Amino acid sequence: MPADVQALFKKHFGQAPTHLVQAPGRLEVLGNHTDYNHGLVLSVAVDKYIFLAASPRTDGKVALVSSAFARPELFSLSDIRPDPAAAWANYVKGVLVQLQKRRVNFSGFNAAIHSTLPMGAGLSSSAALEVATALAVRRLSPFTLTATGLGPPPRPDPRGQLPPLTPAERMALAQLCRAAENEFVGVPCGILDQVSSLCGKPAQVMEIDCAALTVGYAPVPGAVLVVCPSLTQHALAGGEYKELREQCAAAARQLGAKFLRTVELKQVQANKARLTQREFECAHHVVGEIARVVAAERALRAGDLEQFGQYLFQSHESSRDFLRNSTPELDLLVRLARHHPACLGARLTGGGFGGATINLVQHHAVAGFMAHMMAQYEKSTGLKMTPLVCQVVGGAN
Repeated sequence: MPADVQALFKKHFGQAPTHLVQAPGRLEVLGNHTDYNHGLVLSVAVDKYIFLAASPRTDGKVALVSSAFARPELFSLSDIRPDPAAAWANYVKGVLVQLQKRRVNFSGFNAAIHSTLPMGAGLSSSAALEVATALAVRRLSPFTLTATGLGPPPRPDPRGQLPPLTPAERMALAQLCRAAENEFVGVPCGILDQVSSLCGKPAQVMEIDCAALTVGYAPVPGAVLVVCPSLTQHALAGGEYKELREQCAAAARQLGAKFLRTVELKQVQANKARLTQREFECAHHVVGEIARVVAAERALRAGDLEQFGQYLFQSHESSRDFLRNSTPELDLLVRLARHHPACLGARLTGGGFGGATINLVQHHAVAGFMAHMMAQYEKSTGLKMTPLVCQVVGGAN
């Protein structure tokens, strides 16, 4: 909460912060591993946040403190290096390095970070931290980032408030934050998470085209989004994510395409002999998933929630059987959800290999659905899981 991060800042630095920013997490509604294949994704920003409070300092250093980690981090802007002992700070450092690469002038600062995003649950706390960092620097040292470089700095109004980011500026910041995660943290992610945190709108589903870098909007389906954490490992800096990306790239090359976005399912089937088994499986999933997003958009705009929910179930089955990024716990959560009459659809969300499921649940039965999931999951695994109801909110500010 804002009050929590302000209290943390004052406790650690002995004064009140001068700036406060917040960046929401995101839920990937449909489009698993399609973003780095230049595909289509449906996503929402949700009411779980990274809050960052900051104030300038004059010695060229950055001091970070987090409510989630005991050890503070202090480093010089002239010598930014990854620190395995404070891996959480690498997301901040990576953004600062990218800002320096783009010749943004900024000085040192103190920052306190507080999160209401559960880490490792597939809600992209990492991208939210990157986005919050970029926006905090913009408040401290105003800059304008465009697709081609730096523009004239924004002018504060008489109250000292900066003008809101334009859609083009939000996309440029999303690209910067993705580069931070790719190059400094070492996760070869696509741009979904950063765009979702920056470009969300209240009560709207984002329709993200990861090739054109455009965002459209459709009304949120008339049901509740419930997240069920599997309480199992979700750390994409490992090899699994990289391996999937490499297999997709190799499949695209074999099919004569730069990205799987431009491939059709019949091409994948017709050229199966040219692909390894793993390349075929990854291509089959991604190409089919992009087609599912197109069909799901139509169902969403037509108000056909039952059909929309079926695409969620189909997506999970494809991720499980072809992409193979599910886990026994995620599969169990989807099976339990399917057995509840109020659940219209369920699937793993995010990178997979742990994390959480997203569930589309009828309004009148949310409490019953959550109680069912808690009891049955604990009965099967011994793990006490608490579902989260997610409200769809606007982007970072």
